[in-house]
Amino acid sequence: MTVYDDRSDIEALGGPPLWVCALLGIVMIAAGFAALSDVAFATIISVKFIGLMAIAAGAFEIIHAFWTKGWGGFLWQILLGALYAAFGLVLLTQPASGALILTYLLGAVLFASGVIRCVLSFAHWRQNGWMMLISGIFGLLAGVLILFGFPAISVWALGFLLGVDLISHGLAWLLYALQAARRTA
Repeated sequence: MTVYDDRSDIEALGGPPLWVCALLGIVMIAAGFAALSDVAFATIISVKFIGLMAIAAGAFEIIHAFWTKGWGGFLWQILLGALYAAFGLVLLTQPASGALILTYLLGAVLFASGVIRCVLSFAHWRQNGWMMLISGIFGLLAGVLILFGFPAISVWALGFLLGVDLISHGLAWLLYALQAARRTA
């Protein structure tokens, strides 16, 4: 007997169990408060983690270059992989300098994305563009605060943002679990 289901595979799987969502939320909130308790340490840890990820990405890029020699961009892939790996090594061996680089980059990206969202909000004003405008203003302000507070802010900015992000993400998981529990009750 064949059963046809018009739901996608993801929908058919359903969400994670409520206790997993609640536990994930609690763990993320606890990790966020731990990061906020020593933002300088959290900044160094996050810089080193990003360094490890850059080294891994560089290694995979170099391996991929040898794996797919016939694609035509062999030397470019090797160069890109070497740049990733070198950047990762700088972040690992010089985490304070890495924090400066990443903080400045974060400020520039937040500023640019804030400007873009502000401009796009007017083009999409009828589709709740005001929410995009508010988001753009926050991004713009965050970028300006980081760029004008540079370099002193680089000691704690990444750790602070990591802590706040972990707490907000943990709260979102807890709210998801609570709403799902209310729906099933």
